[in-house]
Amino acid sequence: MRSPGKMRLLCQGFKGKHKTIGFVPTMGALHRGHLKLISKARRENDIVAVSIFVNPAQFSPKEDFKRYPRKIKEDSALCRRGGVDIIFIPQAQSIYPAGYKTYVCVEGISDKLCGRFRKGHFMGVATIVAKLFNIVNPDVAYFGQKDAQQAVIIKKMVEDLNMPLTVRIVPTQRQSDGLALSSRNAYLKPGERRDARVLFQALSFARDLVKKGLRDTAEIISRMRKLILKRKNARIEYISIVDEKELLPVKRVADGCLIALAVRIGKTRLIDNIIIRI
Repeated sequence: MRSPGKMRLLCQGFKGKHKTIGFVPTMGALHRGHLKLISKARRENDIVAVSIFVNPAQFSPKEDFKRYPRKIKEDSALCRRGGVDIIFIPQAQSIYPAGYKTYVCVEGISDKLCGRFRKGHFMGVATIVAKLFNIVNPDVAYFGQKDAQQAVIIKKMVEDLNMPLTVRIVPTQRQSDGLALSSRNAYLKPGERRDARVLFQALSFARDLVKKGLRDTAEIISRMRKLILKRKNARIEYISIVDEKELLPVKRVADGCLIALAVRIGKTRLIDNIIIRI
């Protein structure tokens, strides 16, 4: 399905029959993490819809929009095997037609963490997700914990705009060595792929420090930095320990804190996070 209008009518028809719709928005290049979202949506809803759209509004001019993986044929096949009922693959001009001027900004949390380094990124994310919610009108939408800041922003947008749906956050899916699944992992060269393991190693190290009683966030971050910088291909963008609702830095680790980081491995920017439970 490519037309937003036809997609809306199709979904309205299901809602008219009292069918629940579970929705998984994606940018394609699907992997096991996406399939986990689809599987959960399949178990919990009558109808499962997936969108595949590489959103230009969330890329800056210097980012990887043009080379972002596009695998529509493979993605469609994976969706069908996962039991997806509707695949929505709109074209950019139908989402952002000539003269488009309306954007959604979730203030206060969009400019933290990744937002400090990707100006306008989360405005683009909030805008496309809001548009997709308006088109699909889902009962439940599914997102991964790996994109923790995105999840916080979308939940806040849904709350503030009284959107009639539930947002479910699904745990991060990982490779056997801990690397979080991401479409951008495909950019990594073999040596970089080995070094990329250090993101989860640093997060696990931090969790162990907390288990041993360390609570000072500055000390935890300092030790994480030393561990990451032992990898020759790694360049730290940020390491932050924040509360999980407002994303404000904390001085001492408490239950529910989010430890989040962004690290460039070679030219590839990777993110990961964990939530601390004490």
